[in-house]
Amino acid sequence: MALASAAEPHYNLKEPMPRETDVFIVGGGPAGLAAAIAARTKGFEVIVADGAQPPIGKPCGEALLPDAVAALRRLGVVLGPADGFALRGIRFSDAGTSVAAAFRDGCGMGVRREVLHCRLVERAEACGVRCVWNTPVTGLCESGVIAAGKNIRARWIIGADGILSRARRWAGLESNGSHAGRFAYRQHYRARAWSDFAEVYWHKDDQIYITPISPEEICVALISSSATAHVSEALQKLPALSRKLQGAAPVTSERGAATRVRRLARVSRGNVALVGDASGSVDAITAEGLALGFRQAEALANALAAGSLAQYQQEHRRIFLRPRFMAHLLLFLGKHGALRKHTFQVMEAAPNIFDCMLAYHVGEARPLELATTGAQFSWRFLTALV
Repeated sequence: MALASAAEPHYNLKEPMPRETDVFIVGGGPAGLAAAIAARTKGFEVIVADGAQPPIGKPCGEALLPDAVAALRRLGVVLGPADGFALRGIRFSDAGTSVAAAFRDGCGMGVRREVLHCRLVERAEACGVRCVWNTPVTGLCESGVIAAGKNIRARWIIGADGILSRARRWAGLESNGSHAGRFAYRQHYRARAWSDFAEVYWHKDDQIYITPISPEEICVALISSSATAHVSEALQKLPALSRKLQGAAPVTSERGAATRVRRLARVSRGNVALVGDASGSVDAITAEGLALGFRQAEALANALAAGSLAQYQQEHRRIFLRPRFMAHLLLFLGKHGALRKHTFQVMEAAPNIFDCMLAYHVGEARPLELATTGAQFSWRFLTALV
């Protein structure tokens, strides 16, 4: 899919800024737009402001897991076949060992970040959200926000401006829960998709994500602890993957960004609430960042309708439980190569274990099923060592 197809919509980048609104959202990325759509469907008047102009991209693996696709559908954002590539499951590979499982309920989708942003903008504008681009928000005031040199009155203010959120700082919601994360790098290659599975290749404590985003284009994303890593160099360390991409030409330049894991004590104060990465984040290894933001948007809209941000605070904690658990597990495996290899060998011999792990990861399996399968894994893991 050519990038130009993501930029087909014509945006009014000079939309006048109204003087007041029910909900003002700082940040027009996916989480901010999802929050805007969810709030608008509850009957609120909504303004979204962002200093950038669409489509807004970001270095990421570009795989939407089934829970993210389902959350988008609930928001009225339906991705069609021309928007990306349907993903049937996930495969992990490490040093000759490979484990795979299909999603139990529906498909995921590989989709260019810019295409996803376009579809969210289209849906937001169609349901009556006022999107104001090229207009950074410069602060909060007693009655609302400061943007375009004006004080805009707002009943509710939503910070959706990413990991380095200024809205979070202005609202006094910063905490010491952030620590240095890792680095993400992304590049697209012109290559025929060889599988309808998203693939994760492990090498030491780095991972390479392979996501088809069209039948003829592959997104290669590297997550590394090194600030000087490069996709091309990482591919050379994985001969099996390099052979699959042999002769494939890059169609985009490599982009990179630092990632952080952040956990906040609170995500709301007064009439200000945070959503998406501004409200906390998990390691990119989970591929759940977007799904988290979309589910938070739904929970926040329900809380606004009830007039209680305390309700959102509680639901926000619950939404984070599963991704944080899976992040800890996957990062632990990432740091212990011998243990990871043995774990993959056990799951290769008992495919139902990886099936359950993946199902729990995307919300298709209950904790009790995971606990039961975990007991089976422990027995197989220990007996294999004897």
